[in-house]
Amino acid sequence: MRRRRSSFEAQNAQTLAQAAPDAVAFDSPSNGRGIKGEHARGNGWQTFWNRGSWWKALLLVVVYWGAYQLIGLGTSTLFHPFIDVKNPLASPTAIFFTVALPVIIAGGLLFLFAVSLGWARELFGRQPVPGRPWMWVAVVLVLIPVVIRLIAARWEAYSVSTVLTLLFLGLCIGFAEELLTRGFVVKMLRDGGHGEKLVLVLSSGYFALLHAGNALTGQPLQTVLVTVAYTFGFGAMMYLSLRATGRLVWAMLLHAATDPTTMLATGGIDTHTAAASTSQGLLSIAGLFSFVYIAVALLAIMLVKNRVDRGAAAPDRATAE
Repeated sequence: MRRRRSSFEAQNAQTLAQAAPDAVAFDSPSNGRGIKGEHARGNGWQTFWNRGSWWKALLLVVVYWGAYQLIGLGTSTLFHPFIDVKNPLASPTAIFFTVALPVIIAGGLLFLFAVSLGWARELFGRQPVPGRPWMWVAVVLVLIPVVIRLIAARWEAYSVSTVLTLLFLGLCIGFAEELLTRGFVVKMLRDGGHGEKLVLVLSSGYFALLHAGNALTGQPLQTVLVTVAYTFGFGAMMYLSLRATGRLVWAMLLHAATDPTTMLATGGIDTHTAAASTSQGLLSIAGLFSFVYIAVALLAIMLVKNRVDRGAAAPDRATAE
């Protein structure tokens, strides 16, 4: 009996030893490269992207920008009669075909990309790195100018269909740009083992770089530089909002509220005039928040910590301050 028992125990020990590597790979928060074990499996396509790094995140941003330009070229050719480059906000039709349609297609491709990698649930699920109470300041700072621009906009200058189309455009932009920069980029940087301070800086920097490409499309350099500075600050607000709310969808909605209200108040895209505003003073106040965003972004870079505190999170999640 004793000999049989020893043999049984030895067999169990051997079985557990064989299963141990898989158990560790699945249960451990990450391996040495910061890649979750369950994501490490897959085909070559998935394996490449699952090994997150800063340069792969940058590559994705550049490819997205190039694809977006090609899509815009294609839609402008196919729907040339409906395109109005000089005044894209002239009518609901011009808004949709000139601005919204390329964003819809690009956003759809991003979502399919997420599905192909098996990331969709994780990207839209609860964030693995919770925020801190002070980060809610970013949410408030984003909402204040939205309200101001709603008050300042000259509503009689727009039809109901134009307003609704602009709001729809805002949803499209918020979905696509946040999915790219606060979704893919943030995840890839974290999977690459980068700390939250660098995640904040690079995700905001890549977001600004995305808009720097406007210089190649003929936009005035001064406008591009102002837009790049603003988008870095705004990108930091979106990162902090992502951390504070814990969901990517809230960052998308905040972004979606910002762009159309700006267009309604200024009467253009990436413009800073008060052509469509009833109050130059209110619009000037809203414009000051661009500088506030940059200042808060610089402060946030100093406040965001990289220290990992696993005790406050689930076993498979790393928590950074």
